[in-house]
Amino acid sequence: MSRIGKRPINLPAKVTVTIDGQTITVKGPKGELTRTLVPEVTVTQDGDTLIVARKDDSRVARQRHGLSRTLVANMVEGVSQGFQRKLEIQGVGYRAAVQGQNLNLSMGYSHPVNIVPPTGITFAVENNTNVTVSGIDKEVVGNTAAKIRAVRPPEPYKGKGIRYAGEAVRRKVGKTGGKKK
Repeated sequence: MSRIGKRPINLPAKVTVTIDGQTITVKGPKGELTRTLVPEVTVTQDGDTLIVARKDDSRVARQRHGLSRTLVANMVEGVSQGFQRKLEIQGVGYRAAVQGQNLNLSMGYSHPVNIVPPTGITFAVENNTNVTVSGIDKEVVGNTAAKIRAVRPPEPYKGKGIRYAGEAVRRKVGKTGGKKK
């Protein structure tokens, strides 16, 4: 039995769940999320808990059991609390700004880079160097943060670029200016 899959999901007070076959809809104070789960698992509601169970012990059902439970738990957490991912910009002249809903990045290229947020995602910028990506869908928040980081990933010599908050960048030693003979 999957250790993650067998754990029940507790529903907060203001969250409602609708189960229609394999489609599960979660509504909460921050919004609404819908996902269709794989046919190898079933979701049942027992009071204020959700239980994800697999239909049989086939290999595919065992593989998808923990994943499906985690996806449903992330939906419940997203509509009740939301998710956010923080990024830091390091480097002279590198900065970010919010223009309307879009994120405008000046990252040393010959042009500014504009990033349009997907539906349900908001950007916040502090001190021109700290970017926060917020939303209710964990998958979309993570993908959007990864796209922002990919504009200028941190380089290993000086560490300049966009990194996740708390990310450790492995530094390399540069060339040594030795004597030429």
